[in-house]
Amino acid sequence: MNLEKIYSDLLSNIGFSADEIQKNWKNLEKEYSKKSRHYHNLTHLKEMIASFEVYRDEIQNPDEILFSIFYHDFVYSASKKDNELKSAEYALSVLPENSNLNKQLIFDAICATQQHQHNSIEDINWLIDFDLKILAKDWDDYKIYFEQIRKEYRIYPDFLYKPGRAKALKHFLENEFIFQTEEFRNLYEDKARQNIEKEISILT
Repeated sequence: MNLEKIYSDLLSNIGFSADEIQKNWKNLEKEYSKKSRHYHNLTHLKEMIASFEVYRDEIQNPDEILFSIFYHDFVYSASKKDNELKSAEYALSVLPENSNLNKQLIFDAICATQQHQHNSIEDINWLIDFDLKILAKDWDDYKIYFEQIRKEYRIYPDFLYKPGRAKALKHFLENEFIFQTEEFRNLYEDKARQNIEKEISILT
C-alpha cells in the first residue's frame, strides 16, 4: 500500500496544490515515524486504511473519514491526556479556510478515538472500529501489539503501567460492545474479548 499516494490523491481532491501536499505529507510522515512510536505509526495508518478501503461504500463521508484516519494520532505522547483533541485541532489547521469538507465531522471523529464510545454518527463508528480492529488479531499479532504499546509507555515502571493498562482494558469489557458497527461486532467482538481477557490475566 502506497500511503503517500493515497494521501496525495485525497488532498488533491480536497483542493491542495502539489507543493502543499508534499509539505503536509513530509510533516505527517515525520510525526508518525518518530522513534518513540512503536505502535502508533505509519503501519497503524496502513492497517486502518486497509479496513477503510473494504468498507468505503458504507461510509457517507469517505473523504472526511480518510482525512481523520491520517490525522487521528498525529499528536501522540504517552504521558499526555489530550492527544486526540490536539490531533483534531491540528487536522483542522491543515485544511484551507474554504474547504468543502465537514470540519465538525473531522473534529468529532478524531476526538471520538479517545473514548471509543458509540456515536450517533455512523461514519464515526466506522472510524472507531477501524482503530480498534487490532484487538481482534490472532494472539501472536495481538501480543506484538501490546508489547509495542508497552514500549510507548516505557517511561512508566511496571507497578504503574500494569494496573493502568489492566484498568483501560477492563473498561472495554465493561461496555456492552467493544465494536460500534454491526459488521465488526459480528466479525470481531468475541475474538477481541478473548484477547483482552488473556492480556489482563498476564498483567495481573
